[in-house]
Amino acid sequence: MRKQNYFKDNKIEHIDYKDVETLKKFLTPHARIQSHKRSGLPAKFERALALAVKRARFLGLLPYVSR
Repeated sequence: MRKQNYFKDNKIEHIDYKDVETLKKFLTPHARIQSHKRSGLPAKFERALALAVKRARFLGLLPYVSR
């Protein structure tokens, strides 16, 4: 059984780096990006998510490391 694509299900066309609450759902407790196996995202969305998380980190919206 395949995992659901969160962005397709919620009709999100563009992954926005300013939407911090959505991005936090795909981070581990140590602020790392979850793997494809855990998140269930296709490669296209995984790349867009990684870019959005990196932009949010650079602007200080998300932490690089969390404990």
